[in-house]
Amino acid sequence: MSPRPRETTDEAILAATARVMQRRSPADLTLADVAKEAGVVPATLIQRFGTKRALLLATVKTAPAAVPAQFAAARAKYASPLQALIELFADCSGFASTPEALANGLAYLQIDLTDPDFRAITLAQFKAIRRETRKLLDAAVAARELLPCDTAELARLIQQVNGGSMIDWAVFRQGTLSNWVRHDLETLLRPLRTSQHRRRAGRSRRKR
Repeated sequence: MSPRPRETTDEAILAATARVMQRRSPADLTLADVAKEAGVVPATLIQRFGTKRALLLATVKTAPAAVPAQFAAARAKYASPLQALIELFADCSGFASTPEALANGLAYLQIDLTDPDFRAITLAQFKAIRRETRKLLDAAVAARELLPCDTAELARLIQQVNGGSMIDWAVFRQGTLSNWVRHDLETLLRPLRTSQHRRRAGRSRRKR
């Protein structure tokens, strides 16, 4: 007798939901879309999550807890705290690699801003990102990559520049979103770099 096929996990279904969310707006996304992406039948989604709203809520609930691990992975990849920070934000823009995907993201953001349950999760995620951003900025100051500054305020500005940069790119549509975000963050941070690190960053850009 052949072994029973392993059942698709909730985690796999939530990951499939996140992928579909990049391609479908909240109004267009259906349980059938997610079921096809996850390789299950729609009845499985109904049995486990109940409604489309519950499925979307379960998907976004994973975001806040994932933030520290994302920052830790970037810190492990790059010796420079400042480079880790910039590359992390550039890489995280991958969820909106096309203007259409970004438009879908903004449509979901409308739900985040109007539905209290979704807003609570988004607020927790934003707070987690800000805390982790400040930690990397503090590390950059300690490593003498950045001049001493108000890292709490700078973390807030980095989040704002990142969000604005994505919308700006969707309008102008020049180059890739990751390069657009990277350029804007480097521009924001350039006046705060120490002179030694500013020269090093300039040499790195010329090599690209």
